[in-house]
Amino acid sequence: MTKAAPTLAQVREKIDAIDTDLLRLIDKRASLTREVANAKAAAGDLGTFALRPARETQILRRLAHTEKDAASRALVVRIWRELIGDSLHGQTPFSVVTWSHRTPGRIAELARARFGGAPTMYEVDQPEAALAQVRGGGAVAVMAITREHAWWARMLVEPTLSIVGALPEVNQWGSPQALVVAQVKSEPSNAGDETLWVTDSTMQGYEIETALSIDNLSAKMIAEASGLKLFSISGFVETDDGRLANAPGDLTGIVGVVPTAFDLT
Repeated sequence: MTKAAPTLAQVREKIDAIDTDLLRLIDKRASLTREVANAKAAAGDLGTFALRPARETQILRRLAHTEKDAASRALVVRIWRELIGDSLHGQTPFSVVTWSHRTPGRIAELARARFGGAPTMYEVDQPEAALAQVRGGGAVAVMAITREHAWWARMLVEPTLSIVGALPEVNQWGSPQALVVAQVKSEPSNAGDETLWVTDSTMQGYEIETALSIDNLSAKMIAEASGLKLFSISGFVETDDGRLANAPGDLTGIVGVVPTAFDLT
């Protein structure tokens, strides 16, 4: 005898029960934020900005690639971005400042997708103002990649600031449109990284990519403005890496490390 399919009411009852279980686990996870703060206080780190992009990358990649029956990787990334952002804000409250020359709505959307709904978010009209907020502490900046401004080159003379993310962070959501700047030290995630490097070389982008490949550096130009070029180099590259010694340009340097974009396929 064929087993009767569950009724809509029965399915909804199961969903309600799962929602209750999810809320209980989410609440339990949120409560661990206090334990993290206590552990940091005991270690003398209380009050330091809790953002750890490398650690977040490790978490997201592990969960996204864990075997699942129905939940998509995109769903996992969106949910855990909210959870991580809420936990981060609970440890050290921060704000998100955005800047865009042409598409403020899109940059704000990318910022919310990256940091969730917990932090306060506001827009400024100049890239210098955004960087000033990060430099002052208590803020991260999500800033558009444009042809009009080479603001990302400022990291060459801002030793406390670093580019720590490229948005959107998922391949299927489009090519990089914005970068995340924070007052944190770049760390390798060992789960896929790209090093951001700036040069003032007048060579064409493809010529610079070829020159870097000679020293076994796989690079791709992602922005150009005001006579400066920004490249992403595969892997975590240290500032004193000898392979960059002969790189083209007089004014050059590493300005950050970002996670390699997630692939949801």
